[in-house]
Amino acid sequence: MSTAVRQEVQGARAQIERVFALQQTHQWDVKATTAEQRKEKLRKLKSAVEAHGDEVVAAVKQDTRKPENEIRVTELLNVIANIDRNINNLDDWMKPVEVSPALNKNDNAKIVSEARGVCLILGPWNFPLGLAFGPLAAAVAAGNCCIVKLTDLCPATARVAAKIIKETFEEKEVALFEGGVEVASALLDLPFNHIFFTGSTRVGKLVMAAAAKHLATVTLELGGKSPVIVDEDADVKKLAGDLAAAKQFNGGQACICPDYVFVKEEQKNALVEEFRARVTKSLYGEDGSINKADIAQIVNDQNFARIKKLFDDAVSKGAKIAVGGILEAADRTIHPTMLTDVTPDMLIMQEEIFGPIVPVLTYENLDEVIAYVAGRAKPLALYIYSNNQKNIDHILSRTSSGGVTINGFFSHYLENQLPFGGVNQSGMGSYHGIFGFKAFSHERAIYIQANR
Repeated sequence: MSTAVRQEVQGARAQIERVFALQQTHQWDVKATTAEQRKEKLRKLKSAVEAHGDEVVAAVKQDTRKPENEIRVTELLNVIANIDRNINNLDDWMKPVEVSPALNKNDNAKIVSEARGVCLILGPWNFPLGLAFGPLAAAVAAGNCCIVKLTDLCPATARVAAKIIKETFEEKEVALFEGGVEVASALLDLPFNHIFFTGSTRVGKLVMAAAAKHLATVTLELGGKSPVIVDEDADVKKLAGDLAAAKQFNGGQACICPDYVFVKEEQKNALVEEFRARVTKSLYGEDGSINKADIAQIVNDQNFARIKKLFDDAVSKGAKIAVGGILEAADRTIHPTMLTDVTPDMLIMQEEIFGPIVPVLTYENLDEVIAYVAGRAKPLALYIYSNNQKNIDHILSRTSSGGVTINGFFSHYLENQLPFGGVNQSGMGSYHGIFGFKAFSHERAIYIQANR
């Protein structure tokens, strides 16, 4: 490391430590704020997001080359909806829960949700603003001070996010730091009260190890290989349409994206044909060329190369390209692709794909599929396509996952009355709606003895 770079890193670390110290001192004032005071901060955050909406869209497009309509939904409308949800429900969420003591009926007891203190929010690159500002809204609602760090893979988005935060908050309450690994490492060295991380399982382990040094609590939103189990009574046409849409959304770069599909052998051809028809109709012109304005590129060369390696390995081991199979390195575009004759020994079945490729495996007995899924790391999402309640119950009772959607994709994520999160290898803790408020709160038990 050169002297100039070393000095820059030391300067960044000094700034981080300065702001962290300010927030440690100020946390008690923030904790004592009323629901109305917190709502006013959230309203100000909402106004700033709205005011910089076009800048957000341009920045995310520059960083990720997502379709503009996707950006507006995931990075603007979703953020605003999350802020509104906290504003509209905060009075109820903050109310103490009264408890009637069992030991002495003359005493009183209650549970009070109090702020955790100073929190660190580490965001991912696939939804850079939405998956940082969603947790931020919950943290502010719960009365915390926060430091936010967006990924260095999205520098343009980080700059706009920093502008929004500076316009909304004093740095002693909420601050954002830009930068790479050195900045993240400097942050993780500090004794935060809670760390909220969204990203890969590999980095999640590093975050948890850093948190353990200070006994900080963590919320880890990770990922994994989310399976799709299809029984013989399922609507294959609906499955194919849903699958085509899910794999086109953000180029398949979503933590809850369906990763691989198990179908009966007799369903395979129908699934392939329907998937091809849906993809062709939505993406290709009459000359067969793809409309690249409607498809997100893979985020960087490293991830493109990783996905291509998985694809090439599968094909070399006998997987057939049933749909797509075009990987354009020049602009990191991968056409929606379906592979059949996939086997568990292929690399594409060993790690999360995070791209628009669908491996299809066939099975004879449902218990084979259940044994396969249950014998591997617990996924963030499990998808079941079936109209047979007995089969559905059997799958649910013999598997585990962060969440489940039956006869569709993503719905358990979109419903904010449900907790969203992983389990073991796919994450720890949950958020969305009241569960986000709880993630950033400590439930404090208070017991009041009567005079006796």
